[in-house]
Amino acid sequence: MENKKDNVPEMTIEEAFQALDAILADLETDQNGLEETFAKYQKGLEYVKFLKERIDGIEKKLIILENGEENVG
Repeated sequence: MENKKDNVPEMTIEEAFQALDAILADLETDQNGLEETFAKYQKGLEYVKFLKERIDGIEKKLIILENGEENVG
């Protein structure tokens, strides 16, 4: 059973950045086999996609808030 740390959609942005950082640090050691490296690379791409979607969503909310405040005043 996956826990919160392995289930990307349930992570916070901070947790995803930490997990991605851990993967990058591990990949830099060159002590992984090809299959393990590929699996970690794929997981890293999941984190990148998740982070991009979450950050884009926050950015859109900020734009809406900024535009809303401009229209109020």
